[in-house]
Parts: sequence; C-alpha cells; structure tokens
Amino acid sequence: MTEAANPGAHNRRRGRPRIDLRRLGRAALMGPAVRDRLPDAIGHVVDAHRAHHPDADLATLHRAYVLAESSHRGQFRKSGEPYITHPLAVTLILAELGAETTTLTASLLHDTVEDTEVTLDQVRTGFGAEVAYLVDGVTKLEKVDYGAAAEPETFRKMLVAAGNDVRVMSIKLADRLHNMRTLGVMRPEKQARIAKVTRDVLIPLAERLGVQALKTELEDLVFAILHPREYERTRALIAEHSGACTALDAMAQRFRTVLREAGIPAEVLLRPRHFVSVHRVCLKRAEPRSTDLGRLLVLVGEDADCYAVLGELHTCFTPVVSEFKDFIAAPKFNLYQSLHTAVAGPDGAVAEVLIRTHRMHTVAEAGVVALGNPYAPTEGAEPADGERADPTRPGWLSRLLEWQQSTPDPDHFWTSLRADLAHNREITVFRADGRSLGLPAGATCVDAAYAQYGERAHATVGARVNGRLAAMGTPLRDGDTVQVLLAQDTSSGPSPDWLDHARTPAARIAIGGWLDAHPEPSRTPPAAPRRPAQRTAERPAAANAVVDLPDATVRLAGCCTPVPPDRVTGFPVRGGAVTVHRRECPAVARMTRAGRSPVAVRWGDAADCRVTLVAESFGRPGLLADLTEAIAAEGAAIVSATVEPPNEQRVRHTYTLHLPDATGLTALMRAMRDVPGVYDVSRTQHRGAPAVTRPRSE
Repeated sequence: MTEAANPGAHNRRRGRPRIDLRRLGRAALMGPAVRDRLPDAIGHVVDAHRAHHPDADLATLHRAYVLAESSHRGQFRKSGEPYITHPLAVTLILAELGAETTTLTASLLHDTVEDTEVTLDQVRTGFGAEVAYLVDGVTKLEKVDYGAAAEPETFRKMLVAAGNDVRVMSIKLADRLHNMRTLGVMRPEKQARIAKVTRDVLIPLAERLGVQALKTELEDLVFAILHPREYERTRALIAEHSGACTALDAMAQRFRTVLREAGIPAEVLLRPRHFVSVHRVCLKRAEPRSTDLGRLLVLVGEDADCYAVLGELHTCFTPVVSEFKDFIAAPKFNLYQSLHTAVAGPDGAVAEVLIRTHRMHTVAEAGVVALGNPYAPTEGAEPADGERADPTRPGWLSRLLEWQQSTPDPDHFWTSLRADLAHNREITVFRADGRSLGLPAGATCVDAAYAQYGERAHATVGARVNGRLAAMGTPLRDGDTVQVLLAQDTSSGPSPDWLDHARTPAARIAIGGWLDAHPEPSRTPPAAPRRPAQRTAERPAAANAVVDLPDATVRLAGCCTPVPPDRVTGFPVRGGAVTVHRRECPAVARMTRAGRSPVAVRWGDAADCRVTLVAESFGRPGLLADLTEAIAAEGAAIVSATVEPPNEQRVRHTYTLHLPDATGLTALMRAMRDVPGVYDVSRTQHRGAPAVTRPRSE
C-alpha cells in the first residue's frame, strides 16, 4: 500500500506516540508451535498484553488461538494472506490498547462462528458465556436471510449487544480498523462504500467511546479514500513544514526546564497532528503556522499537578486565553479529560498544549477499552441475580437503545442512526428534581420532554427553562434547568410542529409514530407568536352535526370551533365534505358575500365536543400549572396547548380541549377566568376579525 493510502505509516514515522500494530510478519504462516509452548504467531499479542496485564493467564489465549487457527486453516483473505492474520491483527490492536484477556479471547474467535464450522455453543462450552456473548455480538447477519437489510440489522444487533457489554463495540472497531488498512485490494467503488459507512457510523462510535487511537487512524484512512486530492495536498503541506518539529522541540525543552525548576515531575512529549487534524487546521487558518502541525503533551502523576503545570506555563509564557479549556473539571461525554491551553514563547511561536495525568492519557487513547472488564466482581461478590449493570455504558448509548426499539424498519433505523451519530457534542441539562439529562447539542424542550418521559411526553402542554415559560422549540444550553409540564389527561397528542423542533431520534420517532397512528387532523397545531393557535384546516366533528346532505362527511371549522348549543351553519367543500361554522364566525360572512350557498345543519344527540380557548393573563410563576389544574378539575382533556412568549408582562395561552359534555363549556371558561392573573378567556377567532358573541360566565 502506498503512503497516500496508508496515513498511519506517516504518523508513526513522525514519532507520534501511538500504537504500532503491523508486526505480525510471517509468524501466522507457521501454525501452532509445540505443545506447552505459546504459538510464535501470537508472540506480539502476548507481549502487548503482558505490558498492560503482567499477571494475565495466557492459557485461555493459547486455546483460543489454536481453535481459531485450525478452524480458519485453508481460508485466505483477498490479499492472499492466510485468514488467521486478520483475527491476530484485530487482537493485537486491542492488546496494545490494554484490553483484558476476555476481550482478546473473543477477538481471536470473532469470525469463527461467522466463517467456519465452529458453533456458538462450542465457543460457550470452551470459553464461557461472556466470550460467547462478545463473539455473537459482532457476528454478521446473513444476506441470504436479510437481503439489503443485512448491514443495518447487523449494526442494530451489535448496538443492542453493546448495550449490555460495550466490549462488543471495541472488537467491532478494531475489526473495522484492520479491514480499512487492507482495503486497497478491493474495487474502488467498494472501498468508497465501506469508507462512507466507516465515516458515518464507526468513527462517531469510536469518538463517543473515547477510543482516540482508533478514531484518528480511521479518519485518516477514510480521508485518503474519499478525498484523495485533499489528502495529497495535506501530505505535501506536512512535508513542506517538516521543520516544524524543530520549533516545537525547542518549546518542549523550555517547558522541561521550567517545570523542573518548579519541582513538578512531568514528561513533555511532541504529538504531531494526524492528517485530518492538519486538514482542519488548514480550513481554520488561511496560512497555517509552523507550529500548527503538532501539539505538546505534558504528562504528570496527579490531578493537582495538571493545574500546577498550567500555572507555571501561564506564568513563564504568554497564554492565549481564548484557547483555554478545562476538561478535567468538566469531562467530555466520552470520558476524555485534559487541560487545553496555548502559549507563545519569546520568539512569538505559539504552541498548543495538552496537560493530563498518565491515567487520563491512557483513557484518552483507549477510552472504554482501558476500563477493563466492567463485570469483574468486586471483592469476590457476584452480581445479584446475574444482572449485568455496565458502569461504562454511556448515556447516549442508553438513549440509542431506547429509540431503536421503536424503528422496526431497517431503512428508518439506518437513517436515524446516522443522524444521531452526526451530533458529536453533548450538553447536560437538569430536570426539576435535580437529576441530569444528557442531550445532543442543539436539543430543544421537545427533546428534553421525550428524554425524560418517553411516550408520556405526548401529553406535554409546556415547559419552563430556568424557571421561565418557554416555547417547546426553545434550544437548550449546557447547564439549563428544564421543567416539563404534562397534562393530567394522557390521551392527548403532540403537535405536528414538534417534529420541526425535535433533534433526537427518540423524540422524532415517538412523535412520528403518534401522528401516523392518528392520521386525521384532529388536533390544533400551535400558533405562530402573538396569534392564537388556529388553522383553517377542518377537523372531524367531536359532537354529531346532522347535515341535510346524504353521505356527507361533517367537519368542524378550526376558525371558530363550534360546540353545542352554538347556532351553526355549514358550507360544502371539496371531496363532498361539509364544514360547520358558528353563525357569528367571520368566515360565514365572507363565504356568503362570495356567493357560497350554505347547507342546513343542526346538532345531533352526542354531548361531547372539542373547543379551542384563549386565556389572556398577566405572567406570574405557576400560572401554567394552575391553568392546567383548573381545566382538569372541570373534566376537560387537553388535546394541545401553546404558550406564547410574554409581551409586556402579558401571556397568551391557547388550549384545544375535549369536553365530555358541551354544556360544561361555560363552567370551564368561568373556572379558567377564576385563576389568579387570568383576565379573559375566549373562543378562538381569526386574527383581525371583529369580536364574536361568546358564552359569558354570569
């Protein structure tokens, strides 16, 4: 493979302290060694494993290799290499990252069930339930059975398995990395297809799991395949600025001197940027600085030392204040911790600096892989009732597992998965009870409602953000407190407009599912600011309207929402339906002037009805809750609700309500007017139309 197609070689040549994973040589061709001796082919795996786990029991690895080698014997990769070189390479990747023995055992066997005669029961019998679970989690589904849905359903299966054990995903990432390294033997169109899936799914997963060592190399490999021209330009730029290391080396030496004189034990390393990182710098700056092609990494022993280093560097060099970030006090959602800063030396050269402990560095490179076995018993205690409560399972994965259950269609799942993974930054908001919610950046009150309540959020009537009433489409910021307000009647549904505000698949799927299950336009969507929630679209009548036309569909007009015992009239519309209006409705006068002929209608025997009311009030804390309580107390169900932004301390609430008995409308409006702060309650009408006669409370 040429250098252009192998950016990892460039990173290693420039001295980046990353994992060297291409060391298998010809050992795999030699087969098993003599009895009681580890096979030569896994010598590199053993050395890497012992570096992280000196006391590891290697007997299980030995048995796993013997089974893998014998079962794959006679199989070859498209490159012509024996197939066993692939599971060995994948296992070496994970061993270098510090994975424990169970993960490495499953990695050696990860293709046996899929590509050989070995069965999952044999793996379970020989190596235990955990190894079998990991192997099954990464085993692909057959195209013969699933057709075009095989790939998305395989990823669904893997993610569900990872929900119980994130080590499944670690093996999958290492598997994809080795396949990407050897992708040059594939046809260009297949290379592009695999690279796009890697870009859209695997790289975001590596980022979210904090496995930076895999993520950065995958990014470079995808970059070389999908953007070869930009890759070549970046390679040329790196070659042109090869002297940048000299400037950074000089800065590193000054750092060492400063920290040694301050009595802070620290290791200062030069970290050249990988290809994609250099490309991003070029997009950010028209003319990259010579020191932009690398960063300085300072490693210390304790958290407190990180801040001591920061103080010394900011004292002895000129800090670039805008570049400072503290990911130790506020870690990223993928476990990442570091202090980021940038300082300028006496010559004006600016160096970006990362400050972290050795443990933070291990986690930054290996992410969840470095956390070991999440199910290892504490002090010999077994998990209660076999429960597998994974402490490494991140919140975003839990949310993904929740919404994927609602998307049986593989195409919908695949699209939603890519969209969800496209959000690589999370925010933390707080519920009214003080508990936190993790949401993607750009999430709104709609997303917070469904993240907290699931399908119960269909009954949401409003929200408060930091104590103030807010529209459901309000974007949330890191640290906001969100109180979701639910109607007591949970039979109501969401507004179609919420789909425009939903950013999480969970919210979009839940809202879309409810709307699909209720195809009739039986709800009043929220209104635009400063106008009541109303539409000219017609609705099915909640109460019977009897019309003097045979087989006609009767709908209640949304402009005036007539209810018994309103005086009503009807007008034929397209499709043979009749729209029923209150006689006082301004729309009746307009249609009469236009020459439209009315149809005689009258109320039937049904007593229930649907009505839209507007409550005008002065803003105050607790007003929305008091109004919804008053509505519920009168036996009315809230179908939808809109709270407009305050204007000169005045707030307009618009409710579409279902009443079990139309005769209760007057009492309902009286109860709403009795709520402190409410100065008027009226039926909806067109904006700008003259006032209409409405029931009075007296």
